[in-house]
Amino acid sequence: MSSSSERLFDLSGRVALVTGSGQGMGLGIVRALARQGARVVINDFYAERAENSAKALQAEGLEVCAAPGDITVAAVREQIVATARETFGEIDILVNNAGVPPGMPDSLRQFKDLDDSDFERQLDLNLRAILGLTRLVVGGMCERKHGRIIIISSESWRVGLSYGLSNYAAAKAAALGFMRQLSHEVGRSGVTTNALSLGCMNNFGYDETAKATTAVGRAGTPDDVGAAVAFLSSNEASWLTGQVIALNGGSVTV
Repeated sequence: MSSSSERLFDLSGRVALVTGSGQGMGLGIVRALARQGARVVINDFYAERAENSAKALQAEGLEVCAAPGDITVAAVREQIVATARETFGEIDILVNNAGVPPGMPDSLRQFKDLDDSDFERQLDLNLRAILGLTRLVVGGMCERKHGRIIIISSESWRVGLSYGLSNYAAAKAAALGFMRQLSHEVGRSGVTTNALSLGCMNNFGYDETAKATTAVGRAGTPDDVGAAVAFLSSNEASWLTGQVIALNGGSVTV
């Protein structure tokens, strides 16, 4: 519990790894965590994007570094975690943000038109990569009696849509089931696991849809997501675990 003289949601001394964070919502998360004092590792599938974002935030005086790579590959995940440890130290906060494979949303198709590779692609990124990265860091978190594991999900797991999201939503739902089970395995070691379930965001041109369907009349932004992740990463959120938090502007009330 913070005293009146302490800054709320202070992350000074913490190390965070944010996947898929070279742009958009992920970059908003990186900026929010770094502004609260964390040292943040920027991962992105595209090396140039991760490196350029790291340089831009470093110019703002924030402590960040780039660790690009494809997190669906086990050896790459190990290298990313090794880079984080060598640069900043042990990882205290893992934000599993990467969730949109290259080519999506243009590749969306109805379930009847999908093949096994379409499901494997989503499961690799939205489930197996999360399991693999969590396995690499959660043991150390438990030993140190502190850790935060956060999944950035989508309201597509909760609400049926006609866009062709069946494989994406299935993988997202599986990750949420994992998160809830893990919360009971590691909670007494000071590690929390939570998810943010995002509604219409401004990165895929959903602004007009959001105006019509949300209670607040606008799409979500990187700043909205970053603020929520900063809270979940903080000491003040130590009693919040195993939860899926709907961050959707009131488009779906649960």
